[in-house]
Amino acid sequence: MIQFLCTLGEIVHIETISDELPNFEDIDPLQCFLGFEIAFRSNADKASIENVFEFVDDLGRITILPPHSKTNDFIALMDSLGEDKNRIGEILIACGSLTPKELAHALSLQASLMPTAKLGEVLVAEGCVSPGLLDAALTQQKKIEEKRSVEAKSVKVPADRLDALIDQVGELVIAGAAAQLRAKQAHNRELQEATSNLLRLVENVRDTALCLRMTPIGEVFNRFPRVVRDVSRELNKDVELVIHGAETELDKSMIEKLGDPLMHLVRNSMDHGIESPQMRIDAGKSPRGKVTLNAYHESGSIMIEVNDDGRGLNTKRILEKAIQKGLISSAVNLSAADIHRLTLEPGFSTAEAITNLSGRGVGMDVVKSNVEALRGTLDIESCEGQGTKIRICLPLTLAIIDGFQVGVGHSTFILPLDSVVECIELPPDSDKADYLNLRGEVLPFLRLRQIFSVEGCSPTRQNIVVVRFSGRKAGIAVDRLFGECQTVIKPLGCLFSNIGGVSGSTILGSGEVALILDVAQLVVGATSSIAKTHLESVLS
Repeated sequence: MIQFLCTLGEIVHIETISDELPNFEDIDPLQCFLGFEIAFRSNADKASIENVFEFVDDLGRITILPPHSKTNDFIALMDSLGEDKNRIGEILIACGSLTPKELAHALSLQASLMPTAKLGEVLVAEGCVSPGLLDAALTQQKKIEEKRSVEAKSVKVPADRLDALIDQVGELVIAGAAAQLRAKQAHNRELQEATSNLLRLVENVRDTALCLRMTPIGEVFNRFPRVVRDVSRELNKDVELVIHGAETELDKSMIEKLGDPLMHLVRNSMDHGIESPQMRIDAGKSPRGKVTLNAYHESGSIMIEVNDDGRGLNTKRILEKAIQKGLISSAVNLSAADIHRLTLEPGFSTAEAITNLSGRGVGMDVVKSNVEALRGTLDIESCEGQGTKIRICLPLTLAIIDGFQVGVGHSTFILPLDSVVECIELPPDSDKADYLNLRGEVLPFLRLRQIFSVEGCSPTRQNIVVVRFSGRKAGIAVDRLFGECQTVIKPLGCLFSNIGGVSGSTILGSGEVALILDVAQLVVGATSSIAKTHLESVLS
């Protein structure tokens, strides 16, 4: 048998154990009193090695102990097991640290000699498994039981049913707003109180329904460790992936559409951003690059950042490439941020050669289109030699939001309430200015009347709604402030999908249509406008 064992691997050492050898006169020639300790090196599993000694199972006791280094492998296998195996014996057999014969023997001993002992204690006492492996199996068993307990309290509902529920809640919100409007017009106090209670209950139903579709973004982030590992090997780079905010929740319908854009951004950061280990050492950096995925909530939106500590964007090279492709004129003066945004143009690429990862000029424009299809925005921050940060801003949901209703002329507009900071009165001497002094801070602002060419004259007293996006503030000049309202988001048709500053529409209680403003685009436009005005004044 020992010779046959050599067919499975290499015998490193054999030691004979003669502790149980009796006196010569007591020796039974039909019995074996010697034991053997064999150090054996093999890639065979435990069950295959056990089969070699199948013919002596009844004549002696065979104990097969894996090396200590193998324990971590068994524990790793336990973590990857499915939920169909939740008994200690099944878990240990599935990971290869226990054989069915050893389990049957332990169960037999437990039933006959140790009925009060637990199976795990019997396995350890018989030397079948180590205490460390048993503890790991018990931990795995506890995890499976806890997960099953949580799932037992849950009900799986098809996504289309949730979508139908959200649609019905949206119609309920519109109907409630109409009822409240009629109650105010009737000047009936009791009816107004009843509609107020109705709207409060509708708001609770709305929040509950929206929570049903919220899913942690970690479902998307968890795909990337393996991607980073594979791409690092392909590029011969040492890259570490750091994930923050995986518990941040987002509408499930949006999460399903985020995988491809984020995949491209991560691969792009590793290919274009992170330098080779030698280049990083020459630049005084750690040879290991870092790509960070981060998600967090800000002003009623979810911010997703893909950040790397690589070489950053080469502003001069991007500008040269854009002029060469005819995207801009050589006479145009652009800020660094505007130059960086040129990388989002279709067909733009600065790669010298076409590879499996880059150089085809297809990618960033598709990422931008996918993000904008979700009513989001894409922002790029880069510092040459230090790294690049790409920030995606998305609404929390595509269905219903809390809004702030404002009026300009006979038109009504909606601002997302979470982006509204405060409301102030526009100073009378600000007719021609596009910024004002807000407690010592320069606040650029836009006039909705000019942006949307609303007919009529401006009233004597106007208001500024101060909004915030990505750490920047801007003001929006309006004629009237109507206050908070529940807003059901209706998508714009194809003819109106490219209107700037608008992210959607809604139906008011009066039946009229109001536009929902894109705060991110308005803030960026306002800050860019004041920067341009300042630059022109300096040049003149």
